[in-house]
Amino acid sequence: MSTRRPPPAWRLPQGVDAPLWEYCNTPRLAAEEDAYFSGHPLFEADAEALDARFRTPGRLVDLGCGAGRHAVRFATRGFDVVAIDLARPMLEVAGRKAEEAGTRLLTVQANLCDLGCLPDASFDYATSMFSTLGMIRGRDARRRALAEAARVLKPGGRLALHAHNVWLNLRDSQGRRWLLRQALRLFGGRDEFGDRRMLYRGIPGMEVHLYRWGELRRELASAGFRIDEAIPLDEVTAAPIPNPGRFPSLRAGGWLVFASRPGGGGGGQIW
Repeated sequence: MSTRRPPPAWRLPQGVDAPLWEYCNTPRLAAEEDAYFSGHPLFEADAEALDARFRTPGRLVDLGCGAGRHAVRFATRGFDVVAIDLARPMLEVAGRKAEEAGTRLLTVQANLCDLGCLPDASFDYATSMFSTLGMIRGRDARRRALAEAARVLKPGGRLALHAHNVWLNLRDSQGRRWLLRQALRLFGGRDEFGDRRMLYRGIPGMEVHLYRWGELRRELASAGFRIDEAIPLDEVTAAPIPNPGRFPSLRAGGWLVFASRPGGGGGGQIW
């Protein structure tokens, strides 16, 4: 159970609504995190992809670190890791796991929309995994979080980002009905397209923003990122989808995107 009731809406941090506030302040979710996601195919796939691309140790900030799944692993590889999360219980678990692994990292409780605690151009790498960006409520807040990620990266620094694909809802009748309602609300000027509400780990009303590929690409570019690589993932296995040249924007369950802050002299594929 949550130890505190959410504050009034006007006192909530940017990008946070009452269900997300409850999620961040429910200790059992942090305690159960590893067991709940044990064997999740995406967790194995994204770890493999990150390890293959972030090879040279440097300064890494894990944006929305949760229980420290990536932060602790990179710390054991010799990276200088700062683990950021709004959820104090998650940070406490991450810190304990780092101690148990015989490594060190810095945990910081902060809102991803306001990383004023971190100086400009101070990291070589940033990660934002498992649709952390999509959990931030509101388009303006998500744009602010991307801008903050770009700000704290050095020129040439790299971001790894995971996001879900809104069109995965085409594959079942319930999802298609939700898409139709979304379209009607959008045309009525009442909602952002792609915000899906659900009961998540016992918390009602949790929302995640599901992206269209063009939308995600524009948001990254607007924040100052250059996309180097975009891996469309199968929604069940989390493996790269076969024949990725064939309508990946409709077929993917989500994307694992690697993007750079220009200025470091590195090349990259612009998507």
